[in-house]
Amino acid sequence: MKSRKRNLKDHHSRRSGKGNPKYRLNEQEANLIRDYRRIQQEAENAGLNPKDVHSGWIKSKEASIYFKNPHHKQEDVKKLYKDLVNDLKEYSPEYPTIKRPKQIDGHLFFCCPSDLHIGKLCKSFVSGEEYNSQIAVLRALEGVRGCIEKAKGFHIDKVVFLLSGDLLHVDNLRNTTTAGTPQDVDGLFSDNFLLAKRLMVEIIELLMQLADVHVMYTSGNHDHISGFLMAQILQAHFRKSKNITWDISLQMRKYYRYNETLIGSCHGDKVKWGLLPMLMADESRDWSDTKYRYMFTQHVHHKVTNDFIGVTLESLRSPSEADSWHHKSGYQSSNNKAIESFIFHKQHGQVARITHLF
Repeated sequence: MKSRKRNLKDHHSRRSGKGNPKYRLNEQEANLIRDYRRIQQEAENAGLNPKDVHSGWIKSKEASIYFKNPHHKQEDVKKLYKDLVNDLKEYSPEYPTIKRPKQIDGHLFFCCPSDLHIGKLCKSFVSGEEYNSQIAVLRALEGVRGCIEKAKGFHIDKVVFLLSGDLLHVDNLRNTTTAGTPQDVDGLFSDNFLLAKRLMVEIIELLMQLADVHVMYTSGNHDHISGFLMAQILQAHFRKSKNITWDISLQMRKYYRYNETLIGSCHGDKVKWGLLPMLMADESRDWSDTKYRYMFTQHVHHKVTNDFIGVTLESLRSPSEADSWHHKSGYQSSNNKAIESFIFHKQHGQVARITHLF
């Protein structure tokens, strides 16, 4: 008991006023504190906010220490929230209802900018090709505009826009996919999210000039959470437009009927290819009332096509380049990067396919 009181007294004796206890530091501990203070000094000398420094090295003659800034991710979350709210406040447009003349011989334009992977980083000295967020955006806009240009001559009375999974390359601030696989990234997650949002707004506005738009969202394996959030934000952005309809639930397979045609889509990373025809027949109420049926998948980035009894299965190309892992594994081709679209007739099914290659 006496020993306990003596220790308690010694503890209080180390306090100065209402401050923290003062502990004596040995030389090694003091040097460690000085090194960590050096992080802030070096950042300020370089004109940087220390909170913006993601990580770095502390090097001396005796040791080399790698550090990560524990405040960095927190600041990225705050930045995403702040930028997103400001963006919605500054640009909440009124979309007047577009009245269109009836098309006698109408067609559906199915626009499929698939697997853009905004935020993906590919370096030419690693895989032979360059790809980053800016290239992804430029290719998406070029590809969609190219498909619209090539579709001239068809009387378009409906547009289905595939809001494809893997729009974003990562799903969190740790720069991993939804399942936790680390990725090489270009820039901050928050910046890439806002970049993707503005890109999708611009594409939907382009498509609205052709005909009323139905947005079909399919969840991906890279951005299962952020992709769903993106779909909700886009619906909120266009909430005042009566020319857009939405199918943005988390159901993995989506379907849309256009007269005699049934169009389906899913990402294709989980389900077995051979199960899709029966799943389509079982899940869609429009199976028995349509003659032409098509299921489009994403994920593999290259073309695979099979005709089954009652339905055609087809994978969509992507404009994304191969990163280091795909290059090493041999999943790379110089002639299959593209954005695709398809034309469907009311009575005759698919009558044209449009490919914009890069």
